[in-house]
Amino acid sequence: MTGIPDGPFPIPAPPDEQREWVDAGLNTPGVNTAREALESFAPFVVDLKGMLTAPDRDGKRRFTESALRNVHTEAGEMLVAVVRMHGAGGSVWEYNERISSSWHSLANPAALREEERSLSHVRPYTRVKSDGSAEILAAVESVTASREVLVANLEKAAKELSQREGSRPYDLEQDLILNGQQEPGLYLAQHVRIEEPPLRDSEGNFRHPTEHWHWMAVRGNNRTERRQRIYGVTSAEVLAGMPVKHIGGDGEQIIFDPNIWLTRLSELLNAEYAMHLKTAGAKEMDEVPRAVRASKVAVVESHLVVGCPTPRRLYRIVQMSNRRDHVHPPLEFTPNDRGRALGRSTLGIYVAEGALDEEMAAVLSGSAPISDLPGIPSDAKVSEMRDIRSMQLLRELFPVDQRKRLLIRRALSESPPSQLSAPEVNRRARAWSALTSESYPNPWNPRIAEVFQLADIRDGLDPSRRRLPELLAAAEDDDGAFEELIAFRAAHWLAAFDIIDADRGSLTGQKTDDEGTQAARVRRTVKNNLMAMRNHRRKAVGVLRELASAMDEGDRRPRKVAESGEPLVEPMNRAWFNREFPKESGARTRGSSVARTRGSGSGGPAPTASTGSSPSPGTPAGTGRDGEEGHETAVQNASVTGQDSGPHTSGEPMGLAAADNPSGDAPSAGSPGAHGSAPQDDGVSGLPALAEELERKVRLLVEEVSALRTVTVRLADRAREESVAHPLSRQKADGAGLAMMTAEVELRRLRSVLDGMAEPL
Repeated sequence: MTGIPDGPFPIPAPPDEQREWVDAGLNTPGVNTAREALESFAPFVVDLKGMLTAPDRDGKRRFTESALRNVHTEAGEMLVAVVRMHGAGGSVWEYNERISSSWHSLANPAALREEERSLSHVRPYTRVKSDGSAEILAAVESVTASREVLVANLEKAAKELSQREGSRPYDLEQDLILNGQQEPGLYLAQHVRIEEPPLRDSEGNFRHPTEHWHWMAVRGNNRTERRQRIYGVTSAEVLAGMPVKHIGGDGEQIIFDPNIWLTRLSELLNAEYAMHLKTAGAKEMDEVPRAVRASKVAVVESHLVVGCPTPRRLYRIVQMSNRRDHVHPPLEFTPNDRGRALGRSTLGIYVAEGALDEEMAAVLSGSAPISDLPGIPSDAKVSEMRDIRSMQLLRELFPVDQRKRLLIRRALSESPPSQLSAPEVNRRARAWSALTSESYPNPWNPRIAEVFQLADIRDGLDPSRRRLPELLAAAEDDDGAFEELIAFRAAHWLAAFDIIDADRGSLTGQKTDDEGTQAARVRRTVKNNLMAMRNHRRKAVGVLRELASAMDEGDRRPRKVAESGEPLVEPMNRAWFNREFPKESGARTRGSSVARTRGSGSGGPAPTASTGSSPSPGTPAGTGRDGEEGHETAVQNASVTGQDSGPHTSGEPMGLAAADNPSGDAPSAGSPGAHGSAPQDDGVSGLPALAEELERKVRLLVEEVSALRTVTVRLADRAREESVAHPLSRQKADGAGLAMMTAEVELRRLRSVLDGMAEPL
């Protein structure tokens, strides 16, 4: 139609004009969407002829250049048509990333719970040509079980969007009523097939269609939902049929043809608007008729995806165009949704650059089931399937491959590797954690994964390819297996069952458990939880095995475990975990992986980044945060006042010889580490004398720490001066690090002993 003579709300153009518009679109170079997709949208387009060129010598029209835009994203490019659309048009998209955690994810191999809803797999739209060959077009398609499920999913999507709109400084609905829509939405054609055969009427005709074409809002979901709310309609009705009672009729009839129901809706609204003009007075906008409130959005500008040179990747390309709003948000989107968008942006760039195949990226993004991965063991249970996906996500977000390192820097706008900062490392970790949680029933705080140190990830992370059941079976005696489970699995598993949470900065931000006991209210970081598990190895292995069993048995509540690691009857909770793996118990060293790592008969050294796996990300960094590593900061501060004790001729940091001595012989009196050896029987027996001896030993300890710090700094400085990249062998560096961890555990135990002997405050 070329004008709107009877009011602000347009009615669909005549059928011949709609056909001409569709033909012109398909004649336009670069347009490769489906004819049916354009036909389904034509009733909503205002001023169809204004988008068309004059006929060429063959009588063909095309879309004008001014109506087309080429949009480039990091995942690929697409062709967009700029149209003026009836404000009731379009539909919200269930696959919007902001609400992705509201659904049972395709990446979750567990069975669907009664209260959960899932979405079908979105695939490229493929059409079979007359010669029998397949052709992929610029559209997507999905299959839904029934009309009831289709409608329910759209209604749920609209509800979730309204609840997750973000922190706007204004009311979006009122802004649309008063000012209209200023920013266009981006819409993608989707073909939906319904599996369940529809009921038939008395004449044998289907009561509803078996397939639908509609245009979903990839960008502008909230605007679409609010516009339709102003109109008094829903996306489910726009897509799946409009009840006649919503457009001025009576009865339960549903009209599926938008040419019919949109005409009636516009006529009804134009009549309301005209009546208001006759009786208009000074009224608030919430008191005026629906037609007046909707008049500013009677016609809106919209962008339609009509072409793509790589239609197989179109779903990823359109999602990428919306991700900057999640990565650099103008609104406060949830950390989980933002983390997932970050991860998917990286995967999208890998695919576009040929560094990752589309099938793998679909599974890792959460848009395809884990069973789609090649090589999944036929006997893999839920816990193992989740683990396979999580470990592959870890490899992609902390890549070893040099090319992927450059690509992820591009995706996340990161510093060069030598200048990589802790916030940048944590951002990757949150993306890994947020995407991993998509395989679980409920998302957790993605800060759970903020356990990596810069040194851990500079060369990337590549955990072993050992199967999860093998790791769990070997963990009691195999240091490598145990460390992999603690470093890369434990935090997520505990968070999935609400046993631990990321530190929230104060005790008032912490949760109590089902018992409501104060023991749960312990402020501690995730690193501290993991270190406590390392210090109680047998019980920790029992907890991990029980958590895996709980996943495999329908994500049931895990049970407490005994000292032997065997499961008990009572359910596991936060209070129990904090009691059995206490914050202070860095002290207890029985079964510690640190103590075993250098012993004989173990499964080898703890995995490190250079050998294909990560060093313990739970190792305290000495920052003193939350008070749990505060003693390290105190020692460091004390060491600043110490004096340089001179170069250490052995090439190892001072004070570590005893800890790194496999024979177990005590160091000689003049050797490094002698001051830190166990006190011998030197004739001191009285309490005052022992107290003085304790003070002397502490002073000597501080001096040794100062000397250790000095020689470490000097070694690093000398290496830089002489351009030696690696002045320590891997064995010596690991030995020094493990000795420090052993000393740290012993110091924590001694601190608790000192506190117990001290007079009351």
